[in-house]
Amino acid sequence: MLGDAELLEAWRAGDRAAGRELFSRHAGSVTRFFRNKIDGDSDDLVQRTFLACVEARDRVRDGSSFRAYVLRIARNELFNHYAARQRQAARVDPLTTSILDLGASPSVAVAAGERDRALLAALRRLPLDLQTALELHYWEELTTGELADVLGIPQGTVKTRLFRAREQLRTTLREAGANDPEDPADPLSPPSRHRP
Repeated sequence: MLGDAELLEAWRAGDRAAGRELFSRHAGSVTRFFRNKIDGDSDDLVQRTFLACVEARDRVRDGSSFRAYVLRIARNELFNHYAARQRQAARVDPLTTSILDLGASPSVAVAAGERDRALLAALRRLPLDLQTALELHYWEELTTGELADVLGIPQGTVKTRLFRAREQLRTTLREAGANDPEDPADPLSPPSRHRP
């Protein structure tokens, strides 16, 4: 099986099947990225994300980090979506604005249990970049280096944001009575255990 770098190179050389394979490989990550941040159908945002990838395929620096590249585009599309809804781009500050601030309400269809609903609600109370950092690190298993690419910040800053995000999430869960400090099933357990 070809890696992302080889698929990207083949796609750039005109191999449409390689481009389809690359998109197919990362469609789930992009869909999950929007699922926890948009109420209702996010298909349009997924399509706009991949269209932006097509338009900028020659600007991808490193094919091995194509996933980080496509998630960075998804993040930009999310900001554009909420800026258009707010009609004032200055009001969307991803370090202070949460999904709840933007008018999205938690979707019961996304969360399959009381604990998952509480986690999703707590995640949506975090500032958007902190929510994004946690979800991409824990559920999409991006490294701090890949997160630095997605968020457009230094890797050391990513580590600080992850620490801050975990603390804020734990505090929010504790305040909601959804996280027992003695409970070993911490929602921030190793990656892939939970997918809100």
